[in-house]
Amino acid sequence: MNLCALPLAFLLLSLSCFRAAAAPAIAMHGTPKYGPNETHFAYANPDAPKGGRLVLGRVGSFDSLQHFIVRGARADGRRLSHQSLLARAFDEPFSLYGLIADDVSTPPDRSAVTFQLRPGARFHDGSEITVDDVIFSLEILRSKGRPNHRFYYGQVAAIEQPGPRTITFRFKDNRNRELPLIMGMMPILSRAWFQNREFDRVSLTPTMGSGPYVVDKVDPGRSVHYRRIKNHWMENLQSGKGQNNFDVIRYDYYRDDSAMLEAFKAGKVDLRVESDPKLWAQSYDFPARRQDKVRLEEFSNGRPAGMYAFALNSRRAVFRDPRVRAAMAYAIDFKWLNKTLFHGAYHRTRSYFENSELAATGLPGAEELELLAPFRDGLPSEVFTKAYAPPSADGSGRLRRNLRMARKLLAEAGWRIKDLRLIHESGGEPFEFEIMLVRRNNEKLALHLARNLKKLGIEVVVRTVDTAQYQQRTNTYDFDAMVYWWDPSLSPGNEQAFYWGTQAATREGTRNYPGIKVPAIDALVRKISDAHDRADLVNAVRAMDRVLQWGHYVIPLFHLKADRIALWDRFGRPQATPVYGYRLETWWEDPVKAAKIGQNRN
Repeated sequence: MNLCALPLAFLLLSLSCFRAAAAPAIAMHGTPKYGPNETHFAYANPDAPKGGRLVLGRVGSFDSLQHFIVRGARADGRRLSHQSLLARAFDEPFSLYGLIADDVSTPPDRSAVTFQLRPGARFHDGSEITVDDVIFSLEILRSKGRPNHRFYYGQVAAIEQPGPRTITFRFKDNRNRELPLIMGMMPILSRAWFQNREFDRVSLTPTMGSGPYVVDKVDPGRSVHYRRIKNHWMENLQSGKGQNNFDVIRYDYYRDDSAMLEAFKAGKVDLRVESDPKLWAQSYDFPARRQDKVRLEEFSNGRPAGMYAFALNSRRAVFRDPRVRAAMAYAIDFKWLNKTLFHGAYHRTRSYFENSELAATGLPGAEELELLAPFRDGLPSEVFTKAYAPPSADGSGRLRRNLRMARKLLAEAGWRIKDLRLIHESGGEPFEFEIMLVRRNNEKLALHLARNLKKLGIEVVVRTVDTAQYQQRTNTYDFDAMVYWWDPSLSPGNEQAFYWGTQAATREGTRNYPGIKVPAIDALVRKISDAHDRADLVNAVRAMDRVLQWGHYVIPLFHLKADRIALWDRFGRPQATPVYGYRLETWWEDPVKAAKIGQNRN
């Protein structure tokens, strides 16, 4: 009997099947940047002082501190209080370093992964983290956790315990080379803590974790306070040194973005990410800014800009035809929007992996064509013959030429004008839909689209809902269209199935909001997660990007090429900014600066 192949069995073995030599880090491709003798990540300051407080603002509300289930509106800050087996470095595409585990190893085919738990890694109650806790975490997350956890951890076929502090996960097949890293990022929960508690219940009782912060105070729906644990066990690890420097981190919730901006101006919020160019240009001229107590800074980064877009729900009858979805994009005048509303700050988005080497550009190369060829009959011909670009306009706002093209596409799909309304020729139903928003600063954008679609006879209702309703409706795909931002990493992997995969289209709580069901995408996601080197990964991502582009599942919008941050000038930070952008966990409070600005904080 091959014990290593027993499905879903928990095997206590004195020896594991063959595995490579253990190391304190693992990279998706190539080798990790940091060796075992390096004491800290280059973008952290090992001498950063501890102390002070950081107050961050959020729009909306929350009713749960149970971060690992779909139900409920979750409070922010989960990663402050919960840890995983390994920790990510943000100055390389995808490498993980020791955290709860101090060693990791895989066989050459990555059909399994073995972790050795770190002596001294403990939960907040002081109890040691054991192999049994790791097994419990896998069991509970893949049976009752969020859909992405169920998907990822459901690919584990067997668990072995070669030693008292060692655990091996064996996978159902060896075609997914990212799985060892995904298991390294699994949050570890306490079996004892959950013994008499319901896992899948919305609750404002903090879930016990092992991170450097513990929930200290909760004002339901309004704020949550995290307190730093002094002399935490990860404090001097390579993956923790110079990080987690604030004694208190607090998240305050506001009804809308305008209220949060006013709270920032009043000194009640320390830092604000500003994505609205109009606000960036016009809303920060106030006394503290003129006195240099508040600074506006732009942080460059090398990560993909992602896809910020109107997502069109193809589960709805009006958006099932790709010609209809393509027609919608002709009702956006990006140049006019950028000039009139956004001070020319934005760049038009073309790719789901914009601003990176992963973006499809020009015509597909030989490697991409080889990946796409088996699916030629089921894909639009443009995937093979044209470089994608969203419809352009002259910036006048009139869109006459664009709307003529939209009418042509709609007519091909069976839509006809009758009494100034667009009616389908087969059933006589009118073309009408709702754009669901959660942030009011998107209303002008949605109304621009609605006004132009009105010229085509399409009735559009723009509706802004509260956070709880938004989360419930997105989880169940109960919307026609909405604004969303897919934010990829430099190393896409299994999460792409969660974004675009066929199974994700019918599973609640995924990010496949358009309802995409395309065999070519499913196959390309498998190629992405099984890529043996960076070149294979890039080619597979570019091929998938083309299929997504020409499926017209979204109306692409725009992006910035830097992070814009407004902040009260009371912080110190390292000189180096990693490729993924600024990291607040490496910042600290500068007591001299803090005393100088005299910020009015609760």
